[in-house]
Amino acid sequence: MALIINTMKIQFLGATREVTGSKHLVTTDSGHTILLDCGMYQGKGMETDAANRDLGFDPKKLDCVVLSHAHIDHSGLLPYIYKLGFRGDIYCTPATRDLCALMLTDTAFIQEQDVRTYNKKIDRQHPHKEKGKKYKIEPLYNQHDVDGVMRHFVTYGYDRRFRLFDDVLLTFTNSGHMLGSAVCSLEIYEEDTASNTPKRWKRLTYTGDLGRSKSHILPSPQLFPQCDYLICESTYGDRLHEDPMATEEALLGVVEDTCVYRKGQLLIPSFSVGRTQEIVYVLNQLYNDGRLPQIPVYVDSPMSTNATQIFRMYPDELSDEVRDTMRFDPDPFGFNTLRYITDIRESKMLNHKEDPCIIISASGMLEAGRIKHHVANHISDPRCTILIVGYCEPATLGARIQEPGLKWISIFGLDRKIKAQITKIEGFSGHGDYKEMIDYLSRSLQTGDVKHIFVVHGELNAAETYKEHLHEAGFRNISVPQKGEMVEL
Repeated sequence: MALIINTMKIQFLGATREVTGSKHLVTTDSGHTILLDCGMYQGKGMETDAANRDLGFDPKKLDCVVLSHAHIDHSGLLPYIYKLGFRGDIYCTPATRDLCALMLTDTAFIQEQDVRTYNKKIDRQHPHKEKGKKYKIEPLYNQHDVDGVMRHFVTYGYDRRFRLFDDVLLTFTNSGHMLGSAVCSLEIYEEDTASNTPKRWKRLTYTGDLGRSKSHILPSPQLFPQCDYLICESTYGDRLHEDPMATEEALLGVVEDTCVYRKGQLLIPSFSVGRTQEIVYVLNQLYNDGRLPQIPVYVDSPMSTNATQIFRMYPDELSDEVRDTMRFDPDPFGFNTLRYITDIRESKMLNHKEDPCIIISASGMLEAGRIKHHVANHISDPRCTILIVGYCEPATLGARIQEPGLKWISIFGLDRKIKAQITKIEGFSGHGDYKEMIDYLSRSLQTGDVKHIFVVHGELNAAETYKEHLHEAGFRNISVPQKGEMVEL
């Protein structure tokens, strides 16, 4: 009778040839099931509902989750798998845990709002309630599920090797992408079926999202241990960013053009965690240098306000630049002309503001949140500017609004004339470009010792282009997996 030897497997369940819904299921030869991230699909409104409900695995049979960072496209389905029976541990850094408590609560609230709006629309389409009832949907989860899953978080600091199971070790390394983000390095003790040798430690590393080589508020990504297999993001696998200093000058130029010369309002759609804090920090530096025009600056987002408080709790995880600033400026995320707005009534008042100002608000892709209302109210004003400061998934309003020559766009079901200036500064992105990522990987790894690289978290063109750049840098055996694809290591 032939000896059957189990071997480690990876199944790619999300963020394959796209940039949302990160989920990668690792099954060891001893039967442990480890999910690398549990991200929500975002960017297509209710169209993503079916994709989010179809996990591709049974949460009750999952042993644990290793979480790279708190962004919802990496963490957003954790309450959902808890609702479906998951009761294992979720391993992450302390800052990631604190941010998840905030962000998952916000996501639950947004889901309930979206579902309520969707079901009202269904009621209008199906006036006979019993007939329309079967078309209605329920939120993926609610606050009760968020509270439940948060009790399963287990936190470890950076560069501390710890044990998940007897045969599985894990180390977090700072990836520089956002507060608390980590490269996740697994060591798994099992058979090497390829060489038919006794058990040994296989090294599998998951990068999560990788930050910039130079960032205003975060340290550069730290070197991680050598691995045999690598799962690597590729969001900007086909692009290069501007230098951070050029980005700062570009922002100042947009502020002066919009608020000083055209006397308009500058609207900045921005993710509440990470991007908003970086923009506020740059504005704070310009204010300290006496270069920022004396105009009101509003951060119109309750979550941004709360997230900034968490950033203040972790000064040791911020960049040397921020810590140097704090020697003479105790609050690098606040200045005299800046106001954080949480009250919805104050937010609505901004929609009717005529005086020059800067409004920073979520969400970054313009799919939801207060910024969508601000854009709807200002997009037809030629004095105003809508400044895109990060990646927008192709189907989102944030991407569509940038289409060259576009004259009209539908927001909240109404066609609106585009008269505001639409501009973009990519230098605020929290993702490294292909050169930054490859330089980082090349400094961390002996390229010849990496047996295989799996390129994920990037649109197909970006992922394929990044694969070519990796090959040019000396890496071999590189693939771009499809959704659902399973490989044996």
